[in-house]
Amino acid sequence: MNKQILQLAIPNIIANITVPLLGMVDLIIVGHFGNSLYIAGMAVATVIFNLIYWVFGFLRMGTSGFTAQAFGAHNDRESAAIFVRSISIALLIASCLICLQKPIAQFAMWTIDSSNEVKSLALRYFFVRIWAAPATLSIYSFNGWFIGMQNSKTPMWIAIFMNIINVAITLIFVYVLHWDIEGIAGGIVITQYSGLLMASLFFIIKYPHIRKLLNIKTSLVLSEMKSFFRVNRDIFLRTLCLTCVFSFFPIAGAKISDDILAINTLLLQFFTIFSYITDGFAYAGESLTGKYIGAKDGINLKKSVQYIFQWGTVLSAVFVIVYGFFGSYLLQIFTDDIALVENARPYFWWVLMVPICGFAAFLWDGIYIGATASWEMLISMLIATAVFFGVYYLFVDQLQNNAVWLALMIYLAARGIGQTLLSKKAIFGKVTDKS
Repeated sequence: MNKQILQLAIPNIIANITVPLLGMVDLIIVGHFGNSLYIAGMAVATVIFNLIYWVFGFLRMGTSGFTAQAFGAHNDRESAAIFVRSISIALLIASCLICLQKPIAQFAMWTIDSSNEVKSLALRYFFVRIWAAPATLSIYSFNGWFIGMQNSKTPMWIAIFMNIINVAITLIFVYVLHWDIEGIAGGIVITQYSGLLMASLFFIIKYPHIRKLLNIKTSLVLSEMKSFFRVNRDIFLRTLCLTCVFSFFPIAGAKISDDILAINTLLLQFFTIFSYITDGFAYAGESLTGKYIGAKDGINLKKSVQYIFQWGTVLSAVFVIVYGFFGSYLLQIFTDDIALVENARPYFWWVLMVPICGFAAFLWDGIYIGATASWEMLISMLIATAVFFGVYYLFVDQLQNNAVWLALMIYLAARGIGQTLLSKKAIFGKVTDKS
């Protein structure tokens, strides 16, 4: 079992590390522009895209769970139908986003309390990057489908390729063509379409037997899509809660000052690193949970969950140690603004709490997605989100910026505890032990 987990988790970890690197490379370039307003402006723009793309994360998550169960049941025709449904919905949503880009940007600027200079930079970035929406959402569908097919290596190679393209194109746009913040956004656009092209080629070459079964007419029959829509509705609402929490983070910082907004943006990079690496094991949980539920194999289902949590516990301890000893050095990688680094130090101890409070929630998310136990996942998220805002508004007057970090830690812990309590019925109740 450990071998299966690592075969799935390690490529997922490599792929996931490269995902935040897309943003971190851009942040490092912006951090060396010599003006912290660029960091704040990019943080505001990132909030907008997090709101857009996190909300539609069901395109990856819902796809992987259904595909894994079809794989476990050896149902290639259903695997092909799931692929068509997911890609079709991705392209429909992306078209709407492009058509509505101006009202989306106007609403976002209305909700975020920041300086006019920061808002101007954010809008310049937004109106370029929005054109990557069709590619970005389609890649979500491709990656979810690949993971469900127990293939984590293909998303890994796609992610590595995208990072190479991103670094090369962004450096050319910014330092050769001098396109400023628009060059950073343009690099993301080129990168996303390059990744989509590579994903399409992998699908065509690696899955000819599935490609022959693709049928738009039969795949998009409404009666056949009810379960797909139900699960994706729950994941959509769950992700909307997640997005509200993390979109609120920079809003809360901006209310205090642009410096606090920049500090929280830097510190959240440590959260991002941990979450994306831990998600490598969560994605392994998606693949294995879905496969064993599809095969109706309760023994291996329980065994896979147990082993995944053992790996998660070890990973959490390692991150606490690494962040504790090397956190100050890592901060200086993100920016050469010494004053900003010094101002961030009083808040850094919250970063050490992230692995302890968050690992269970991240791992359970993958397991629940593989089981398509979307309703129970939504319930635990709703409760945790209510707790987050309750804690923040209860303590913000006394603790200021520390209040939002305290609320985040309790929110993460509440998610993990809630999903643990619901797992007996939501996960293990779906199959019986098979000797």
